[in-house]
Amino acid sequence: MEKIILFDGVCNFCVGSVQFIIKRDPKGMYKFASLQSEIGQALLQKHQIPSTTDSFVFVDGEKSFVKSSAALRVCKNLKLPWKLLFPLIVIPRPIRDVVYEIIARNRYKWFGKKQECMLPSPDIRSRFLQ
Repeated sequence: MEKIILFDGVCNFCVGSVQFIIKRDPKGMYKFASLQSEIGQALLQKHQIPSTTDSFVFVDGEKSFVKSSAALRVCKNLKLPWKLLFPLIVIPRPIRDVVYEIIARNRYKWFGKKQECMLPSPDIRSRFLQ
């Protein structure tokens, strides 16, 4: 079952998050695609997520998750101590998503924005879907 993370390819915070995940995913179970890519848009459509979404999206086989639910489900499979964040999933989603939305709303202001999508280095290129 493929585990795919869709991210905003022009957001410095989002690209940094992808790098963070790669370093803590020693088995290489996660694949990545930018929301702006053709495959990203196709996955959004397949999972009935609006194409205008700029949220972190986690596709786990036939299921998809957005915002804090996506982030916590990804943490579940990372190395310690990050997997210890997964139990926060018991907090009601509207409460979790308030924190997520504050960061999402300010991510360009706080972390900046790229002019174009990230290009992965050769050593991790195979983990990015084209």
